[in-house]
Order: sequence, then structure tokens, then C-alpha cells
Amino acid sequence: MGNLVAIVGRPNVGKSTLFNRLTHTRQAIVNEEAGTTRDRQYGKSEWCGREFSVVDTGGWVVNSEDIFEEEIRKQVLLAVEEADTILFLVDVMTGVTDLDMEVASILRRSQKPVLLIANKTDNGELQYNAPEFYSLGLGEPYCISAMSGSGTGDMMDLIVGTFKKETEETIDEAVPRFAVVGRPNAGKSSLINAFIGEERNIVTEIAGTTRDSIYTRYNKFGFDFYLVDTAGIRKKNKVNEDLEYYSVVRSIRAIENADVCILMLDATRGVEAQDLNIFSLIQRNSKGLVVVVNKWDLVEEKSNIVIKTFERAIRERFAPFVDFPIIFASALTKQRIHKVLETAGEVYGHRTLRIPTARLNEEMLPLIEAYPPPANKGKYIKIKYVTQLPGTQVPSFVYFANLPQYVKEPYRRFLENKMREKWVLTGTPIHIFIRQK
Repeated sequence: MGNLVAIVGRPNVGKSTLFNRLTHTRQAIVNEEAGTTRDRQYGKSEWCGREFSVVDTGGWVVNSEDIFEEEIRKQVLLAVEEADTILFLVDVMTGVTDLDMEVASILRRSQKPVLLIANKTDNGELQYNAPEFYSLGLGEPYCISAMSGSGTGDMMDLIVGTFKKETEETIDEAVPRFAVVGRPNAGKSSLINAFIGEERNIVTEIAGTTRDSIYTRYNKFGFDFYLVDTAGIRKKNKVNEDLEYYSVVRSIRAIENADVCILMLDATRGVEAQDLNIFSLIQRNSKGLVVVVNKWDLVEEKSNIVIKTFERAIRERFAPFVDFPIIFASALTKQRIHKVLETAGEVYGHRTLRIPTARLNEEMLPLIEAYPPPANKGKYIKIKYVTQLPGTQVPSFVYFANLPQYVKEPYRRFLENKMREKWVLTGTPIHIFIRQK
């Protein structure tokens, strides 16, 4: 069960820079325009062998024209609600502001570990300004510079030090884990209730290490799997439900702990930005995917043409990954509910597919011969051999080439598409590596 670390603080204190440093990405091109990129708000970090997830809550604010303070308060409440550890970032250059005071008062009341991080301490002089942050009542401020990285190692030690010791979970590794994710009101709870029905006794709950992820063992009608349930589905949140970005932060946990994600779309609303956010989390964690178009009972016209158009629209939005099942269902009328579970089970099976090396080479080498990678700077690229890597989370293949650095993304996609034509890999991502032979 991964730990979730949230970065909070008012704008321009360097949250994105710190986020990039923690997750080693450069993708948050620090942009003046609020809410420009949404994708950069989630990443993974690792220190001393402990892996954890980092979110920069600032990134999911939907209405930037909303009252500023109000938005920041919501983000802090979100962090308090969902994260295991909170990094409260303040700026040594500007010192304590009213907004900092307000954030601090929410954090003081929370039961979560909070680290007070004084950023922009780029030279020795500036750290003498740090003590004024003691007035926030959150203990000692730790001086860092997110820009240059000074002090961040000690900060990482502190972060990892706040995590609870992992307790062993009594979870059977051989049983698949499914998570139902999606925007608020897409019908997640109704779907889960439709699975589980009122007969709660066939369901055994296994509490995860943290209060907010519970594995529910489901076993009837010949199915056997765990449902990864984020407590969000069970408890109506204290904080304003209209905040769509809550659902993204909520989903992080569920997605990380699942093998296959059942992504719920609302038939009456089509694919929205929020669905794409959750889809990209599933992609980045390399999880299996089943898309369920819920509330199909509310759609007037149900002809095949409508279904085809709908499917095409979904795949276009989620491209380049298009090889996943789409099921039109209704949690309310229980239409095709079993089909959802069967399909999730099949996708789980595709994740564990093993292809014998001889067969891979027999099928793929003639294809590669017929359509070799385009020559680069007059050099011809030869792929001589392909094999599947053992023991990976998703099917992963290595193609050995003389000049791996010249094999570009489009060709990799060509290989992937050909493999998907020959073997059933529906719903699961696959990894293709090109290495020096």
C-alpha cells in the first residue's frame, strides 16, 4: 500500500519545482497560466528503498477564477483528507503571509504529519529568515532550495520517517484485484452495489495498511477477485462534493493497488477532461483497462450505429492506446454487470500471457523483414531477435537491434499493433524495449 505525500502552499512558493525534484521530471514547465497542464500533478518518488506517490494538489483546481483563498483552502482540506504526509511549502523571500497563517491553522487541526518546508533558501543569509515561520505553530521549518536541491536529501529522510511501518496484508497474491474508478456521479457506487448486492455476507473485507483502501474479496457466480475500494466510495466526503479533482486524487490509491481498472463513463455525458485524467493515471501505472459506459438505460437511441459511433469517439479520445474492451451497461438495471466482471477477468488473464520465444521470432521476424525500421542517417537498422521478459507486471518484450537508438516511437507502435493482431492482449498495456544485441 503506497504512501501518498501531498504538497500544499500558496501559489508561487515553488510547489511545481519541488514536485519535479521529488519525481525527477521536468514536465512541469512552470507556467504562468493557472491550470495549464493537469498531468504533471502526480508522480512517483523513491528514497532509501521506500516508494511513495507525490501529488501537487494545486494542479487540479478547476475554476481558477474562483476565489483564490477558497481554492487554496479546498486543496489543503483535500490533502488533509487523502494524504499520509503533508509538505507545507512557504517562501523565505516573502516570509509569513495571511494565507500561510490560514493554511497553518487547518493543518494544525489535522491529525496528519506535516513538514514545514521553507523554500528558496538559496543562500546562507536567507536561512536567518526561517525562524519567523515558527509562528505558524507547526514546529521547526526545514530550509531547502527546490531549485538547486540543497537540503532536499534531509527532507526526504524526514518524509520517509513519517510513514507508518507497513503491516503485512493478508492478501492472496494469486487473486486478481479490480478497481472501479471514474468521475463523481459516473455510477461507481451503484456498480459496486450491483456486484455485491445486499448479500454482504459473501464479501469479506480486508483492511489495507491505510484507512482508505479496503480490499473486498468477492466470490460467487464462479468469480473470485478483490475489489479495491477507496473509502471515498463508502463515506460521503465532508468536503464539497462538486470538486471533481477529488476523484483524481482518490483514484490514485485505487489504481496503484489494482491489476485491472474498470473505468466508468457516463453515457449521458461522453468523455470529459476528468475521464482523460483518470485514464492517464491508469496508463502511467501500466494497469489493465475495461471501459464501462454506464447509464446506458438512459440513452434513447440504442442502435448499432450509435454504439459504433460512441465506441469510436471513446477510442479516439484515448488514443494511441485503443485495444481495450468497452461495455455498455447499466448499474441501475444490472444490465451486463456480469459481462463487466468476466471481461475484467479476461484482461487480467491477458496481463499474464507468456509467448514462447520461438513463436515470437517465427511470427515477428518475417514482418520486420518486410517492414524494417526506416534507415537513419544512411544506416540500416536490423532487428535480429525478440524475446519476452520473465516476471514482469505486464507483458514486456525485448527486440535486439544493431542500432537501438534509431528505432523511433512510430515503429515501436507498429510492432505493438502487429503483436496485438497476432495475440490477444486486449485491455493490457505492453512494453516494448529495443536493446543492443
